[in-house]
Amino acid sequence: MNMGSYSCCIPDKHEFKHVSSLSTLLKLVGEESRLKILCILKQGQHCVCEIEEHINQSQSLISHHLKDLKEAGMVLDEKKGLYNYYSLTKKGKEITDLLFQIK
Repeated sequence: MNMGSYSCCIPDKHEFKHVSSLSTLLKLVGEESRLKILCILKQGQHCVCEIEEHINQSQSLISHHLKDLKEAGMVLDEKKGLYNYYSLTKKGKEITDLLFQIK
């Protein structure tokens, strides 16, 4: 196999940096609960209590997942009264569109 034909496998630190960030992203979205949250947010803006109705986890654990997704730039939040409402960012929409095409 000629490794030179695979640009992502050339021993170039710049390319390996992309592999590392992709690996981090895949670990983040590879967790089942986060995938469920992304699927819910793909349908529109929701607060933690609404997400909790659809997945069997505590509000604190859902909030933790949302924090991780927010730090990755996939989710943003908006304060409305007593609640924070979460939605996908442009990056989050692009990634979920790609992920949910895979069957």
